[in-house]
Amino acid sequence: MAGHSKWANIQHRKGRQDAARSKLFSKLAKEITVAAKMGDPDPDKNPRLRLAVKEAKSQSVPKDVIERAIKKAIGGDAENYDEIRYEGYGPAGVAVIVEAMTDNKNRTASNVRSIFGKNGGNLGETGSVGFMFDRKGEVTYPASAGDADTVMMAAIEAGAEDVESSEDGHIIYCADSDLNDVSNALEAELGESESTKLVWKPTTTTELDLDGMQKLMKLVDALEDDDDVQRVTTNFEASDEVMAQL
Repeated sequence: MAGHSKWANIQHRKGRQDAARSKLFSKLAKEITVAAKMGDPDPDKNPRLRLAVKEAKSQSVPKDVIERAIKKAIGGDAENYDEIRYEGYGPAGVAVIVEAMTDNKNRTASNVRSIFGKNGGNLGETGSVGFMFDRKGEVTYPASAGDADTVMMAAIEAGAEDVESSEDGHIIYCADSDLNDVSNALEAELGESESTKLVWKPTTTTELDLDGMQKLMKLVDALEDDDDVQRVTTNFEASDEVMAQL
């Protein structure tokens, strides 16, 4: 299985400290505020906001934090954020996409470049690694949602493109523009998803050994620790033996 679906398991095993959790909450709240500011503040009329709220709930963000983030956008006191994508290479030539929301482009670019440089990577031009990924909608369900055949049938009916089922659960992929419709249809069949979001899905992967994985995790952790960085995606591939040693 490619690395994109294993990364969550690494993070889960590492355990999220309170500091990392509060940082995650603030990033999810920022996405909600930006989505509400760009469109209708009613999640039912704003697909991007609906998905942002859904993702926040799946990460156990408290209801009052979600409501405050929406009110911030309605009240007009929300900062103006630019959405920027950075692309580069990590250790052993792994492709890395960094998605950021910032109120200061120069600060963010400087920080991201510095983090790449200090952790064995290098920042490239926009488009330098993007061709190795497809933009997709991703809906995840626990293994308890049903067996592989049940989930596959529900996914086909919902208009999804692909399903990866394992003992860890089910990952359903669809066209990025179909995510709202597909996730609604899946919810009607399988219940509440664990996660619903837009992702960069690798089309080619780079195999890493234990040393490479440890270096990559150091880079990703440092990037995710930056307040302006919303999400980091890589195209690593690693064997189960390597993953078990992390």
